Amino acid sequence: MATKYVNVDRDTPLFLPPDVREWVAGNELALFIMDAVEATPLQGARVNVRGTGDAQYPPTLMLALLIYSYATGTFSSRAMERSTYDSMAVRYLCANHHPDHDTIAKFRRENGPLLRACFVRVLELAREVGLLKLGTVSVDGTKIAALAAKKRTLRRAQLAAQLQQLQGQVDALLAQAEAADGHGLDEGTTLPQELASRQRRLERLRTAQAVLDQRQQEREEPPGPDDTINPSDPDSTLTPTAQGPFIQGYNAQAAVSAEGPTLIVGTGVVQATNDRQQLVPTVAAIPPELGPPAIVLADTGYDHGPQIEHLQQRGIRVHCPPQNVGAKPPRERQRLPAWQDRRHRREEFKQPEVQKRYRRRAATSEPCFHVIKRLMGFGRFSLRGLPAVNLEWDLVALAYNCRKLAPLWA
Repeated sequence: MATKYVNVDRDTPLFLPPDVREWVAGNELALFIMDAVEATPLQGARVNVRGTGDAQYPPTLMLALLIYSYATGTFSSRAMERSTYDSMAVRYLCANHHPDHDTIAKFRRENGPLLRACFVRVLELAREVGLLKLGTVSVDGTKIAALAAKKRTLRRAQLAAQLQQLQGQVDALLAQAEAADGHGLDEGTTLPQELASRQRRLERLRTAQAVLDQRQQEREEPPGPDDTINPSDPDSTLTPTAQGPFIQGYNAQAAVSAEGPTLIVGTGVVQATNDRQQLVPTVAAIPPELGPPAIVLADTGYDHGPQIEHLQQRGIRVHCPPQNVGAKPPRERQRLPAWQDRRHRREEFKQPEVQKRYRRRAATSEPCFHVIKRLMGFGRFSLRGLPAVNLEWDLVALAYNCRKLAPLWA
C-alpha cells in the first residue's frame, strides 16, 4: 500500500485569521507581557516632545517588544526588527507595525525610568495575586561580559604608546591634507576617511586615559604599571569568573525572592570584581514599594561585618557564613570586634533552623542565573558604560520575571 502524505502547497496564498490573537492564544508569555505593559504608568517614557515628524510608536508597543525579545533570547536591535516580520507573537505585540532597529536601540537607550517602572509594576502585580512574598531574599552576583574584547584591554604603558603613535599618524595625515590643498590636488575621499577614523580612535584612547587617571586619583595611589583599561568600554574591568578565566565585563548583582516563584526583586551592576561591598547596595535596590525583606541569605563572599551590622540594625536578619580567618588574633584589640562577630555567626550557623533556611539560597539565585545565561542566552551586555549596563540588567531581570510569572498568571 502506497504511503500517503499531506498535501504541501506553497503557491496558494495563506490567509491569517481575522483575529491574530487566535495565533498566540497558547503563548502565555506574550499575553502576560501585554497585560503587564498596559498596567505600567507611562510618565517616564521618552517621547518626541516637539510633536513634529512622523507618528511615533506608543511606549507600550516598544516596551512589549523589548521585554518579549529579551525573554526569548533576542538582544540585538536588528534581530528585533527582523522578528517583527518573522514572529507571529511579535507581530501581535507590535500590532503588525515594524519599528526599525535605530528606533528600537534609541528607545532602549533612553527609557531606563520606564523599564524600571515596569519592573516594579510586575512585582506589584505578583504580590497582589499572592505570587510574591518578600520575607526571605537571596543575594548573589554573577559576571557578565561587556561589549568589549578582552584582547583590546591595555596597560597604562601600552595606552601611552598607542596614544603617541596614533597622534603621530593624525599629525602626518593633517600635514598631507594641507599639502594637497595647497597644490590643488584632488585626493578623493580616502584621506578624510582615514583621518576621521584615526581621530575617533584617538578620542577613545584619550577618554580611556582620563578614566584611568580618575580611578587612580580615587584610590589615592600612584599610577601602577598593571593598571588596565579597555578603550571600547572604559567602565568595564578585567574580572575573574567562577570557571577560572578572566573576562572583560561587569559584576551583576541580584536579590531573589526565596519564597514562592524565584523572582528578581533587586538589581545592580558594579565594577568591583568581588561581592564584599555589595550586600547593603543590593538590598537597598529592592523597590521601596515592596518594603524591606525580613531575612537576607548571602554566601561567604558577602562577609563584611559593618554591612551586615547595618542591615541587622534595620531589623533585617542576615545569614552569611563568615570567612575562615583563623584563630583569635593576639594583641590586636582593633580586630577583636570583627573576630567576635564571626565567632557569633559561626555558632549561629550550627543551629538546625538556620542551616535549613540557608539551604534555600542555592535553590534561588543560582537557578535564576542559569535561566538568564543558559535558557535566555544572555551572556554579554549589548550596551556600553556603567549606567547603560545597569539599565540593560533591569531589562533582563524584567524579562526573567515575566518568564517566571506567565505560566502562573492564568
